[in-house]
Amino acid sequence: MPEAAPGVSIQVCVNGKLHPREVEPRKLLVEFIREDLELTGTHIGCDTTYCGACTVLMNGAAVKSCTVFAVQADGAEITTVEGLEKNGDLHPIQKAFGDCYGLQCGYCTPGLMISALQLLKDNPTPNQEQIRKAIAGNTCRCTGYQNIFKAIENAAAKMRSPSHAD
Repeated sequence: MPEAAPGVSIQVCVNGKLHPREVEPRKLLVEFIREDLELTGTHIGCDTTYCGACTVLMNGAAVKSCTVFAVQADGAEITTVEGLEKNGDLHPIQKAFGDCYGLQCGYCTPGLMISALQLLKDNPTPNQEQIRKAIAGNTCRCTGYQNIFKAIENAAAKMRSPSHAD
């Protein structure tokens, strides 16, 4: 049996908290998040970049964490779905997905929310085509996507309101 590869020291800021760790060089970021940090909101669906269930923000950009090694995230700022709520209050995206029935089984929802977050940070007033393009890398097998579109539009309106502080 081959010996385990020596660990590599990394420091990753996840949801605003710094995590110094030693990881195996071939450990994927999604595994690091779920196993090492025990943040299980980021899901493993296909392990081939197709489904988008593992989507997180890395330095402000949506990435599929099944395509990134944890060592590549050294020094990075990562936001997972757990990092969206603040002080126990749901983020407008989280609230909108519930209010608009933008989820059923919920497996794809964390990745969709992260993709929506990046879209709305880049474009606070997206049209349907822009929403479609932004979530094209996220697969939902339960819904017809219409309620997901409604949820993202609803979240966009909430995030534009003067009462929303980012």
